[in-house]
Amino acid sequence: MRQGVGVSELTSESRFVDSFETHIAGIDSVALDKLHALSMTVAWPHRGEDWQFLREFGQGIVAIDEIGRILGSAMWFPYDAQFATIGMVITSPRLQTNGAGQWLMGHALNQVAGRNLGLNATRAARRLYRSLNFVREALVFQCHGEAILPPDVEPPSGAVIRAVEAGDLEAIAELDCVAFGTDRKLLLARLMANSKGIVLSRAGRIEAFSLCRRFGRGHVIGPVVARSDADAIAVVRPHAAEHAGAFLRLDTREQGGAFSDFLSRCGLPVYDIVTTMSLGGPWLPVAGRAVAPEPRTYALVSQALG
Repeated sequence: MRQGVGVSELTSESRFVDSFETHIAGIDSVALDKLHALSMTVAWPHRGEDWQFLREFGQGIVAIDEIGRILGSAMWFPYDAQFATIGMVITSPRLQTNGAGQWLMGHALNQVAGRNLGLNATRAARRLYRSLNFVREALVFQCHGEAILPPDVEPPSGAVIRAVEAGDLEAIAELDCVAFGTDRKLLLARLMANSKGIVLSRAGRIEAFSLCRRFGRGHVIGPVVARSDADAIAVVRPHAAEHAGAFLRLDTREQGGAFSDFLSRCGLPVYDIVTTMSLGGPWLPVAGRAVAPEPRTYALVSQALG
């Protein structure tokens, strides 16, 4: 945050940025093609449809200059009264040194005041978030590429693998809540309506799942929740096989190990790395000493939603 910038300036409704007066407007008031154009300025892959999905689940603002150009955005996604994620914080490249990011974040933080917060920061944004007292928790490895037919793998012991059914929502949401740390049933319901899903069960109990949907240049796999690398691989492999020869993406915090190696063999090497950060309290669940392995998130929904 540049020296001399106070809270009132960060949350003012308008300010001069790069010689143009810029004002705040609700993100729902902006045409999707303009949001798509904004994300293209920073080489993010979001289509208009991807922006619309985020707008349906979250809330946000944009910065608009006096001639109608969209110069920046910020969104927030409240899961409950205690926790929210921040995402889609974008400022056009020529404005990134003029305080636009701090200004947009000031408005976003006002809207989620009192909650613990989580976000995934690009390299370019880490300094901004550190200046706002966010702390580092983990790395996220963005893996993508033209998928290749994955190798055959032995099914995990005692596992039944099948397509997701509508009646699976409760069990999936329960599993995800343990892994993510917060109930995301409403989000998962929306995702299931727009995704192909795979579940792994033992003795009729769902122990792992994955969802795959259209996104950006192709498809994205996420979330993926499982208790072991073998189970995670089992629910990801069908998606990789289905999209062999096409663009596929998966964002994971797994570094090394069987799951990471499997992604490489599927043609999904690490393309970029972002940083999970939090404010107010830890975001990621702390591993306990349970007798059985706890479910964990092997793949994010998206970098905005976690």
